[in-house]
Amino acid sequence: MDKKEQVKEYLRDHPNEQTAVIADALGVSRRTVRRARQEAREATGMPRILLFDVETAPMECYIWSLFQKGPIHEQNIVKDWSVLCWAAKWLYDSRVYHATVTTAEATERNDTSILESMWSLMDEADIVIAHNAAKFDVRKMNLRFLKAHLPPPKPYQVVDTLKQAQKFFAASSHKLDSLAAFLNIARKGESNFSLWKRSVTGDSNALAELTEYCMQDVVVLEELYTKLRPWIKSHPNMGLYIDTDKTVCPNCGSDNLNWQGYYYTNSGKYRAFRCECGAVGRSRHSDVSESKSKTLVVPTAR
Repeated sequence: MDKKEQVKEYLRDHPNEQTAVIADALGVSRRTVRRARQEAREATGMPRILLFDVETAPMECYIWSLFQKGPIHEQNIVKDWSVLCWAAKWLYDSRVYHATVTTAEATERNDTSILESMWSLMDEADIVIAHNAAKFDVRKMNLRFLKAHLPPPKPYQVVDTLKQAQKFFAASSHKLDSLAAFLNIARKGESNFSLWKRSVTGDSNALAELTEYCMQDVVVLEELYTKLRPWIKSHPNMGLYIDTDKTVCPNCGSDNLNWQGYYYTNSGKYRAFRCECGAVGRSRHSDVSESKSKTLVVPTAR
């Protein structure tokens, strides 16, 4: 058995293992693991899951007071925002893609040169993940794509880790780094406003630092996502993407399900399971018999 087949066999039992962990366990290169994972993904129809982060230039505006009330008029804008850099990675792949504007482009607020490469990744994705994706990252990129005359990417589903964290957990802070610290996972890089300020004035070192900061955000995001994933009840159903006759977890795609007990609604009784990833779910079809269904009543709507 060659190395790639060895990796594929390992992936069948450990589909959610990190690329680096597999490489170390089997004594193969990460490139071999990535290729084997890609071939396995194509063979089974596993979805392409993209994690990404965007860093933007701050707006420069004229204001009358630090305590100004109400919105700033658009005529007061000196320089509008633009994308300074982006970073992205495919789930479980160790490679982090990134692109950064030049120093001249940063001062001119011209991000056209780095948009098409990001668009291509999003166009390839089945699912995209970002922290505050719904209000910030996805909408910001959509606007820049529109300005650059790029069409909408192929339809994808969005998982917003900020929205999911806010929905299920009463954390003191739902910021990415605060959640990472609480969960004792990888941490964001250090930064302050001066990094963005230096970046938009054409400081090449600052742009390089900002790119590294953005890339680390994606690494942290991946760890946070895998921690939150079992809790996400609205997660895109992985079973719709995977070409298999087996029953798989809708959250992670594993077929290692432990069926136990039932999940009840007002009119149904469904077999319940717990996946190896921790997610819980139920069968689609009720176990209520036909005779029981005929006598079953439900309360009126509120």
